[in-house]
Amino acid sequence: MTSDAKRNKTNCLEDLRRRILTEALEPGSYLDETEIAEAYGISRPPLRELLRQLAGEGYLILHENRGAQVAPMSHKSLRNFFVAAPMIYAAIGRLAAQNATTAQIMRLKDIQLLFRAAIRDGNTEQRTLTNERFHSIMGEMADNEFLMPSLRRLLIDHARIGMIFYNTRRPELADQRVIAVEQHDQFIALIEAGDAEGCADLAISHWELSRAQIESFVTPSSFVVPLGRVPDSIA
Repeated sequence: MTSDAKRNKTNCLEDLRRRILTEALEPGSYLDETEIAEAYGISRPPLRELLRQLAGEGYLILHENRGAQVAPMSHKSLRNFFVAAPMIYAAIGRLAAQNATTAQIMRLKDIQLLFRAAIRDGNTEQRTLTNERFHSIMGEMADNEFLMPSLRRLLIDHARIGMIFYNTRRPELADQRVIAVEQHDQFIALIEAGDAEGCADLAISHWELSRAQIESFVTPSSFVVPLGRVPDSIA
């Protein structure tokens, strides 16, 4: 594969991730492989390899006769998301504080500057992408091959929910955005200090910051079906 072909493939991969996270490609929609191959200047075999990678990461579902579908967001998947999120985020926080390297902490600080700027500028897309990257880096710090696939899948739906829910047209969430920035700073401080339990506790608080409001947003008012609470064992 030529350097141009590799660059085109990398651009395609990164752009498809971004478009799925920001809902430019809607949940449940099907991709047009011919259109994508032409748009990014890659042939069908490397495109299919790329789609298989995205499916393995949880962005897509591959159907034998219908092609690649953007991972849907059903009530069942959202309920499972709400149940699993606090457990996985707490475990990631604990391990990140135990295992983080100096280089990883510097990367976390760099992405926090971008997250802060996105909040300040009211840029919903950049807020979503930098928040996803912040927590992905924490996942890398945790260095656990069993947790990372679950975290990656959680962050996909967390980002997509965020694109719907956290927008600048909802001024009542301004205080919440300020707290989220402050909690990211606290994550960095706790990780630098190696405070595993403090980081796990903060992960729960960070999750609870938005859980109740997101739950009310995604659950029809006629449903008396909670999407999930923090399990007693980790609260």
